[in-house]
Order: sequence, then structure tokens, then C-alpha cells
Amino acid sequence: MKLFSMLMLSAILVLSACSSGSAESDYPSKNVELVAPATPGGGWDATARAMQNVMDSEGLVEQNINVVNKPGGGGEVGWQYLKGQDSHSLAINSSLVIANNLLGQSDLTYEEFTPLAVLATEWISVAVPAESDIEDGIDMLDRLKEDPKSLKIAVGPALGNNDHLSFVRVADEYGVDVSQLEFMIYESGGDVLTALLGGHVDVATLSISESLEQHLSGNLNIIATTADKPIPEDESIQSWQDQGIDFTFPHWRGIMGPPDMTEEEIAYWDETFSKMVETEGWQKVLDNNGWEDYYMNSEETKAFLDEQNEMYDGLMKKAGLTE
Repeated sequence: MKLFSMLMLSAILVLSACSSGSAESDYPSKNVELVAPATPGGGWDATARAMQNVMDSEGLVEQNINVVNKPGGGGEVGWQYLKGQDSHSLAINSSLVIANNLLGQSDLTYEEFTPLAVLATEWISVAVPAESDIEDGIDMLDRLKEDPKSLKIAVGPALGNNDHLSFVRVADEYGVDVSQLEFMIYESGGDVLTALLGGHVDVATLSISESLEQHLSGNLNIIATTADKPIPEDESIQSWQDQGIDFTFPHWRGIMGPPDMTEEEIAYWDETFSKMVETEGWQKVLDNNGWEDYYMNSEETKAFLDEQNEMYDGLMKKAGLTE
């Protein structure tokens, strides 16, 4: 009887272990939604669709992955939507998930969500229409220093993001009265590009991935970048450093989940994203978009966001955006 009882107990333990492992592997149990909190055509949308394509083609997630655009409020609409979803919805983020709250434009904070990963970073460009008489970044800054309202500057999807703050910071260091600058706000990088090509603005600040193709086609001219090295596709593009200003500024993008995700769900995405960023498909995405690998897992991302929050708080105060 004692031997029989021990055998029964062992069988129960084995079945329990299998059952437990099965429960964990059941996630995700339905379609996965990737929320791009902007209109199609910008960096958030490109990131979501690149992730969808790579994870699908590599078979990293058994369930279907769908990209859903939720534009508005500089990410606010998409992130408010995410907050009410379960763990099968994830959203692309960037510095705006921090900046919106610091600027008083949103009650949401990055701490309300589940940090999952930082994926990639890229450099930021300043561009003008091809027919513009602005010769380079210094020429533009000289004009703004003389009259800060002389140029209309496109930015999206909201003030306080990396595109905006990098422009403010370099202009401030050059002696421009940045409080007087005329920023025109658009819903996404794609909309910024459309406004620039349509002649509705004089200058645009946007990621290189959003401007490079039109620059290479001759439709616009990139007059400065925040890069610390030449742009491989056109090494004649000048950075701020090339123009005598010691200034660089990366533009990161990541992904987060709704509040209160379980440790098992977080571990699933840690494993999945760590595999994704090592694939040949993802490396092609980085190369094709001019992005650089910047992967951090969920734990590293949490620490990174804390650091970014402190840095942006100081930068916004210095730029006069907050008190």
C-alpha cells in the first residue's frame, strides 16, 4: 500500500507539472494586437508592421498578429485604449509615453503599463523642401536666431517627443529664443512629411527613416542630423557635429503591455522578442530603415524608462516647456 501510495503521489505530481506547463504555454490564447498609436506611415506604424512581419515569417508566435492604428493625442488615444485591454494587446511606445505626462498633456504615466522591451533607435533629421533656399543647419539656425517666427517647423505627433526636443535643444544651445519657435503639430511622421513636401511648412524635424527616401529621390533636402556617424546611404548628409555643434540625440522606440501582466506573460515576450531581434529578418528591418539595434528586455527597459523620465524632466525644464 505504501508503494502504491508513493506511485500515485508521483503520478499526481507529474500530471500537475504537465498541467502547469500547459497553462503557461496557452498564452497567447487568441489573436495578438499590436497597437500603433498614430496614422499609417510614421515610425510607430513602421515598427509595429515590421514586428508583425518578422514574427509571422519566423513563426515566433502561433496566434495571428494584427496591427491596429489608434491615432490621436500624440499617442494618448492608443495608450488609453491599451490600458483597458488584456495581455493580448501590446502597443508601440517612445519618449512621448514619458513626455506627455511631464508636459501635463496626459494623466497617463509610463509606470501604469508593463514595460516589455526597447527595440531600436535611430537618428533624427532636419529637412527642408528641395526648392528651399536654406543651405544647411547653421543657415536655418541663423535665421531663427534673428527671427524665431520666421520659419514654420513641422513636428509629429506631439510636442515633447525626441524630434521636437532635439530641435529645441540644439536651437537653444545656438542662442535661439526657443519659446518663440513656430511649431506645426501633425499626427505622425508621415503627415509631417506630407506637409513638408506640400509646401505647408518651411522645415521639418523627423526621423531619418521617415525622410531619407525622399531625400535620396531629390524631393527634399536633409540639412542636419543628430547622428554621431555618417549616414551610409548618403555620407554627404551633414550631422550637427559636421557643422560645428557638439550635439547628438538618439530616437528610441519600444513596446509595452497593459497594466498587471503576469510574470509568465512577461517572460513569454522576453523570450519571443529576444529571438526576434536576432533573426535575419529583423536585421534587414534595421538596415532598410536606418535603425540601430537597441534591444533591452523587460527588466532593463523598466530601468531605462526610469532614467529617461529623469533626463526628460530636466531637459524640459531647461527648454522652458515645464517649470
